[in-house]
Amino acid sequence: MASEQPLCTSLLLKVREQIDLAIDLITRIPIDRMKWKPTVPDSWPVEMLLGHLLDCLAGFCAVLRAAEPERLAHFAELQKRAVNHACSREEALNAIALYSARIDEGFALTNDSDLARRLPTLFASTGETILTLLLGNLEHLINHKHQLFTYLKEMGVEVSSRDLYRFRGE
Repeated sequence: MASEQPLCTSLLLKVREQIDLAIDLITRIPIDRMKWKPTVPDSWPVEMLLGHLLDCLAGFCAVLRAAEPERLAHFAELQKRAVNHACSREEALNAIALYSARIDEGFALTNDSDLARRLPTLFASTGETILTLLLGNLEHLINHKHQLFTYLKEMGVEVSSRDLYRFRGE
């Protein structure tokens, strides 16, 4: 796919990178701090944030399925999975592995020209391009990955910029 679909490949690699960074952060959550939450009003406990990270990944799968409804009909199984719920670190990591595999599968059926196709959405009467929808999901994932980073920092877990970004050329 890399040489044939450079835009899709670049986007998929960025999504994978963010998933890997999120996994690294998840593995650093102290097991006894799953119910911890910041003092900021209406904050989620860590276990709820993990469930919301699953929702972020489910969003990618929803876009990819909408782009290829016949070839990815089996993605409907993902809608039965719980998201936005309190979950353990192990449950989150297992679900992330499943979503990651489906994201790879969906991108394998997507080409660069597909990124300009419009899909109907609840938020835009004329729809949005597949690229816009995927970028919106990437933004969602990055924001909540950063939220987890902040939680860890507030808990006293040693984290740094290297836990948020991949530095190129090192």
